[in-house]
Amino acid sequence: MGRLESEDIECWLQDENTVTINPIWTNAVGGIKLLVAKQDFSRAYEIFREAENNRKQAIECPKCKGHNIELVSTPRKASNWITAIFTYSFAGFAMAVDKVNHCFDCGNEFANSNETNDPA
Repeated sequence: MGRLESEDIECWLQDENTVTINPIWTNAVGGIKLLVAKQDFSRAYEIFREAENNRKQAIECPKCKGHNIELVSTPRKASNWITAIFTYSFAGFAMAVDKVNHCFDCGNEFANSNETNDPA
């Protein structure tokens, strides 16, 4: 949103308050949506494509050196499942998941370089 506003593209967020106040509703409302005016869509889309390409080039798979990488959620760690059972039993909250980089070229999963977690 900040990047678009810096390019003089008027934009706003939809469902920000709903998701912030009650995160368990995130999937029900489709998450927070960034909206732009129809006439600014093409320009906004190009800005997002450029940012996405820059992000992909900045991350390299340590195994195959590829750049076809996305940040994905993974519930694989045992602590995530233990937390899920506990919170479901006592509070009804969603299961905690870890975010890892997944290389779609070789299937390797690894943590962000700026994180201290072990890869899943």
